[in-house]
Amino acid sequence: MKALEGAEVTVVRIYLHERGKGVRELLRYLHDESGVRGVTVFRGVLGYGEDHKERGASLTALSLDLPMVVEFFDAPERAAAIVEHLEGIVKPEQVVWWSARVGALGGEG
Repeated sequence: MKALEGAEVTVVRIYLHERGKGVRELLRYLHDESGVRGVTVFRGVLGYGEDHKERGASLTALSLDLPMVVEFFDAPERAAAIVEHLEGIVKPEQVVWWSARVGALGGEG
């Protein structure tokens, strides 16, 4: 893979919850089919979605339905194609994206 240093990329963030439909399908698609450079999954401590049902963890009860964020970045064209495919896996309002630039550590990026 060519280096992305200094390149324009699109960062994509997908908001889910652990028991939500499509989490495994989404990760399988991003890994096996889309070939994105990498994916990070964040597990939240507390959150709520469109249903306003609070999901969270406490010291007394560990929830198995915590909020999750799946995030990746890639070249703008590839990210746009991936986002278009996500329509069948997650709801459009669960996906946000923005432009960014890959910098060089310790250099001018």
